[in-house]
Amino acid sequence: MIYVYGGILGLYLILFLLSAGEAGNPFQKMAARIYKRKQAGQGGNKNKRKDWKKALYARQLGDKLKTLNPGIAATQQIREYYLSLYSMLLMVVFVGDLLCMAAWASAHSNVRLTDGFFLPRNASGEGDVEVELLAEIPGIQEEVFDYLVEERKLTEEELEQSFAEAEGLLTGAILGENDRLEDVRKDLKLITELEGYPFQISWQSSVYSLVNSDGTVHNETLAEGEIVALTARFRYEDWIREMELYVQVNPVVYTPEEGLRAQIEELLWEREESTKNEETMVLPEQIGTEPIVWKEIIEDSSGYFLILVLLAAGVLYWNRGRELDQKLEARKRELLSDYPEIVNKLALYMGAGMTIRNAFLKMGEDYKKQREERKKYVYEEILMTCYELQGGRSETEAYDHFGRRCQVQAYIRLSALLSQNIRKGSGDLLRVLRQEADNAFAQRKNLAKKLGEEAGTKLLLPMMMMLCVVMVIIMIPAYFSFTLN
Repeated sequence: MIYVYGGILGLYLILFLLSAGEAGNPFQKMAARIYKRKQAGQGGNKNKRKDWKKALYARQLGDKLKTLNPGIAATQQIREYYLSLYSMLLMVVFVGDLLCMAAWASAHSNVRLTDGFFLPRNASGEGDVEVELLAEIPGIQEEVFDYLVEERKLTEEELEQSFAEAEGLLTGAILGENDRLEDVRKDLKLITELEGYPFQISWQSSVYSLVNSDGTVHNETLAEGEIVALTARFRYEDWIREMELYVQVNPVVYTPEEGLRAQIEELLWEREESTKNEETMVLPEQIGTEPIVWKEIIEDSSGYFLILVLLAAGVLYWNRGRELDQKLEARKRELLSDYPEIVNKLALYMGAGMTIRNAFLKMGEDYKKQREERKKYVYEEILMTCYELQGGRSETEAYDHFGRRCQVQAYIRLSALLSQNIRKGSGDLLRVLRQEADNAFAQRKNLAKKLGEEAGTKLLLPMMMMLCVVMVIIMIPAYFSFTLN
């Protein structure tokens, strides 16, 4: 395949040299050369049917390009179209060919079989390597083998030499925070392998109560130093050697604070042992000549509970204010929604010969009959206006109060219209009310459309949450099935 990749690069080199006189980057130059060659070839083609099809396609392509850019000639757009197409294809093939060559070089750089028969092993410690081999008996049979080439094993002499070197390094490697093996007071670092050496190391202790096989030192109760023998066993497959080290474990050295704490712990343990069968344990009153004052540490979480209570109260306070604002907004929306109905009823009653006063009283009486089923804000205000009219308040004041109580611009406008009609008189009120009713219905449609859009927007968050839940439900089983396999 390398010859194919090299041949493609050779073709690019020839095409680049032939297009040296063209303008643009190397790929644009080669694209212009190919386009000119194509145009020259079409003129000399003896197949008239083929030329006719190409001309038809070029004309259709030119019409499409001209539709998109009417200010540029079709021939120029066709040329730019093909130059862009050819340069892109040339660049893609060139980059792909380079990647293919890199992949070929990477694949063939890891070839292990040399001279047809020799498979080099990795050095000791570098690990085994898997090789795919093809065994071919010419003319008879071929077989593929996945063969594991093990790393090179050390000889007996190499192992002895490495062991001798490791012996000299082991003492310093296990000291941990200690200065020397003759004065061990802190934990040792009993390693299981030594970097650069192929051995696995295991440990045995002559006194496990003082030094464990993991290096933990227990010298808290030690009165004087004691020698412990540690045996390090070096293993390399079937090859085994042992090395014995002697360490002197000395009593732990406490700081004054640590020593005082250890003495108190010892007193507590003695009191615990002496009062096991009694109902009450008496704590030590003093240590030496110094008195001990005992206090119980109480886990009091009431402060956190108070903070939670205050936070909850703040949230409830904020939510109550927000709930009020929401109710006011709902009231406003309900008033706007009922406004076309109110204006339409006024126009209907006045068209039937009723006065404004009687129209309000009629709407109030009708609402009383169905008030138990559902209360509506606008009819409650109308009922309040009826009570004012029946109580002797003038109509202009009652209608002004009605508009101010509603606190909605549409009702304020309606109350002003009714009050103005009472004060000045107008025979055109019915027409104005009907026109207002039409405008109100149009506004109601717009309001309904707006509320629908808001509802759709509010549903986006739940939909996104549901999408995330569905993705988790799908991905988790797939992940676990992949990891298990």
